[in-house]
Amino acid sequence: MSLINDTVAWLTDSAQWSGGSGVPWRIAQHLGYTAITVLAASVIAVPLGLYVGHTGRWKNTAVLATGALRALPTLGLITLIVLLTSVGLTPAIIALAVLCIPPLLAGIYSGLEAVDPATVDAARAQGMTETQVITRVELPLAMPLIIGGLRSAVLQVIATATVAAFIGVGGLGRYIIDGLAVRDTPRVLGGAIIVVVLALLIDALFAVCQRLAFRHASPADSHPQLKEKTA
Repeated sequence: MSLINDTVAWLTDSAQWSGGSGVPWRIAQHLGYTAITVLAASVIAVPLGLYVGHTGRWKNTAVLATGALRALPTLGLITLIVLLTSVGLTPAIIALAVLCIPPLLAGIYSGLEAVDPATVDAARAQGMTETQVITRVELPLAMPLIIGGLRSAVLQVIATATVAAFIGVGGLGRYIIDGLAVRDTPRVLGGAIIVVVLALLIDALFAVCQRLAFRHASPADSHPQLKEKTA
């Protein structure tokens, strides 16, 4: 009970909500790291996912690669990259991006693969180029699964970005790492609670986006004439 009271006292202390080490700034840092990581991972995951999902080639390789990357330990990967490069934000972003690629890649190629082949054939029969088929037919229909993959990737980065504080960067992980260093359990628990609440809020936002994507994922929305061709 004392730990709970101490944690509540830490969370409600006005000193924790202002300044360069306050909760709002740490949240902003954490979200910033997450955004940079997802963008970096997208450079690889998006074009590769579109290629695999649209053509069906390299699927087995993609599945094996995503499975292998998911199995990598975050802290071990960050430590290895730090040993090969230097301490700082870059090693953390690289490590987190490597772990972010699998859900992004899987969401994209699974989404495109799930599109009804008859709808794709109808699009080609309308004279669409392969680029138009991807952007005007496959992507709109695959968007719910793509958002699901993005949702998984973002939540994973938010959770694992706390480990980046181990090598001296900011974010919410500072509360956990610094708290452990000085045996300040209320700070550790308070930081963990903030991470959990942030993850739940982001997850709820993506859940709404995914529901809207399901509602609007229709061949007719992407190209009205496809409705007649696939009827």
